[in-house]
Amino acid sequence: MAKKLVTQIKLQVPGGAATPAPPIGPALGQHGLPIGDFVTRFNNETQDRRGEIVPVIINVYADRTFDFITKTAPASAMIMKAAKIKKGSGNPLTTKVGVITQAQLKEIAEYKLVDLNTDDVEQAMKIIAGTCRQMGVAIKG
Repeated sequence: MAKKLVTQIKLQVPGGAATPAPPIGPALGQHGLPIGDFVTRFNNETQDRRGEIVPVIINVYADRTFDFITKTAPASAMIMKAAKIKKGSGNPLTTKVGVITQAQLKEIAEYKLVDLNTDDVEQAMKIIAGTCRQMGVAIKG
């Protein structure tokens, strides 16, 4: 018989650098989950993604066990890294804060393809370009 799913916890944690400190500790502790076990398993799985923000969905079951699914980094974080900026524009329609190339756009779209609701790279590029527009990042070339 399948385990009864109690809840899902969604967090964004630095890859390979999870600690029991907030936000992980309190989020898992309130459901009675072994925090150290999660931290160890997460860090082992995301060791190759150090320095990257890793979204994770933790499924909590009635018998106080869990499993988790890691996703690709948020598109906005990848765009900021590619454009070498600290944050997006406060007014993206009039104030542009950075520029990325078509090649960088395609690279981000290909990386994010598994988490997007399309399997066509051209459509993925349009989705990522929309995020760029909302952040005040121009696309050249």
